Amino acid sequence: MQIEHDTMVLVADGRKMLFFRNKGDAAYPNLEAETVKEQDNPADREQATDAPGRSHNSVGSHRSAMDEVNFHDLEEARFAADAADMLKRRALAQEFEKLIIVAPPTALGEMRKHLHKEVQNRLIGEIAKDLTNHPVPEIEKVIAAS
Repeated sequence: MQIEHDTMVLVADGRKMLFFRNKGDAAYPNLEAETVKEQDNPADREQATDAPGRSHNSVGSHRSAMDEVNFHDLEEARFAADAADMLKRRALAQEFEKLIIVAPPTALGEMRKHLHKEVQNRLIGEIAKDLTNHPVPEIEKVIAAS
């Protein structure tokens, strides 16, 4: 997929958003970072077993339904909705004409649920991969190869 000049590229996962703008052209892309937004959202395995919202005081082997809540997943879903909202605000402010979104399948699916029509109209490509921790040249190569 070609990244035309001035195309906005969002590289995101459930905790980090990287906004790039192609300052190069389609033949020689040059992604420059515009915005980085990161959320402190530790993985579930790092949370204590008696974390808030978890009840282990029930009698017998049955536990509270609150045990089923995965706060990590909820925060990632909220973060994807926030990313979609940020894209909406930027689209309505005419900050970009073309957009490519790169995100893991789960985050991409969650974002799609919340994309405003103005964002959808500007979306020229989606790549279902997690590239948030990759160097910019590798991101450029993956998009070009897609």
